Amino acid sequence: MAMNPEVDWQTWSRSRQEQVEAALEQALPAGTQSPESLHAAMRYAVLGGGKRVRPLLAYASGELTGADPRIVDAVAVAVELMHAYSLVHDDLPCMDDDALRRGKPTCHVAFGEATALLAGDALQSLAFSVLAHSKLRNAGEACALLADMAGAGGMAGGQAIDLAAVGAALSLPDLERMHRMKTGALIRAAVLLGATCGSEPDASLRDALDAYARAAGLAFQVVDDILDVEGSAASLGKTAGKDAAHGKPTFVSVLGLEAAKSRAEELRAEAHAALARYGRSGRRLTELADRIVDRHS
Repeated sequence: MAMNPEVDWQTWSRSRQEQVEAALEQALPAGTQSPESLHAAMRYAVLGGGKRVRPLLAYASGELTGADPRIVDAVAVAVELMHAYSLVHDDLPCMDDDALRRGKPTCHVAFGEATALLAGDALQSLAFSVLAHSKLRNAGEACALLADMAGAGGMAGGQAIDLAAVGAALSLPDLERMHRMKTGALIRAAVLLGATCGSEPDASLRDALDAYARAAGLAFQVVDDILDVEGSAASLGKTAGKDAAHGKPTFVSVLGLEAAKSRAEELRAEAHAALARYGRSGRRLTELADRIVDRHS
């Protein structure tokens, strides 16, 4: 059900987080269903944690096209499942080899590497299944867009560049290109797919949403790099300082801490400017850009 546009941010975001949590619970197989260990690992990786930024972006984008939030559920679930799969695989010993995620042991620590690998595979497949079986009028196109954003030209490709860059020096344009793929692509998918759940967006709105998503997606990673330096494991829910320890190029290592903070503010301004002509209709997206830049975890 649509919500009064004047409702405050905390009420809106909490309502949408609860909505997507219920939809994720319904989409995931029961932990008691065979094979139990696989299904339990999938649920462990998805439920009860995370800020649900990508689902919130999908719901907020849908408001610009008058989408019924119940229709947006499919997009919100799909992008969150895809995000969860990427985290499970990123944490594996062959990737970032991390032991902490969302304040608890990573999936491979809790369930073993083989089960975690399969859980990630199954979450990715489930994301496409949710979209394909949804009530979206363009479910096939939605699946294609999500595939493009998650594949070699998007998230997976960005991760490959990231792995190859360990110990190397990247220019700022190359670093931004990598993170527009690795982090930004799925954020773009959430925004663009959310908008398709309502009336068909015209070219002007599509361009505005894409500009917003590109700025917000890159801002998310810039702030992530800042928090990796300034945050703690307790506040982040994951290992702090690991990028520097692994010799990864980051916005802080390339720009310096203060310049990285300035870059985040520039990207916030770009995100706001992209939607300025839409006034109150774009309120939730601009609020989300602020939360992305101002967050402490």
